[in-house]
Amino acid sequence: MEAEASPPVGSPPCCLWFQRPGVYKDEKGRIWVAVALQINPSHRTRGRGAPASTHEVSITVHLWQLPPDAQSPSCLLVSGLPIKWELYPGRRYQGTDSRFWEIVDHGQVISTENLILKRLPSGSH
Repeated sequence: MEAEASPPVGSPPCCLWFQRPGVYKDEKGRIWVAVALQINPSHRTRGRGAPASTHEVSITVHLWQLPPDAQSPSCLLVSGLPIKWELYPGRRYQGTDSRFWEIVDHGQVISTENLILKRLPSGSH
């Protein structure tokens, strides 16, 4: 038996604007909620003359688009997320802090559209 494919979700939002901690609104007025946040320290090797390694935090955020009739769940206490994300070519967003976020996944689970973004290391374009 073949697994059923998820219905197509179209393009990711062009912009996501901060509404309150962990809650964003897109250009169509849809509400997106940060339902999971992964924060991992990472080590990055530097060139000659620089310290052997520096610490940079890797952040991955899972956003779910709520149906219009759904009530907003209690929000995560979220820090490190930008006030606004703007879609750029190459499946990535740029935040108001000028950092880029890669779209790891954009799909639908049951009837909930979801978007997973991972912050790229500083200096990534």
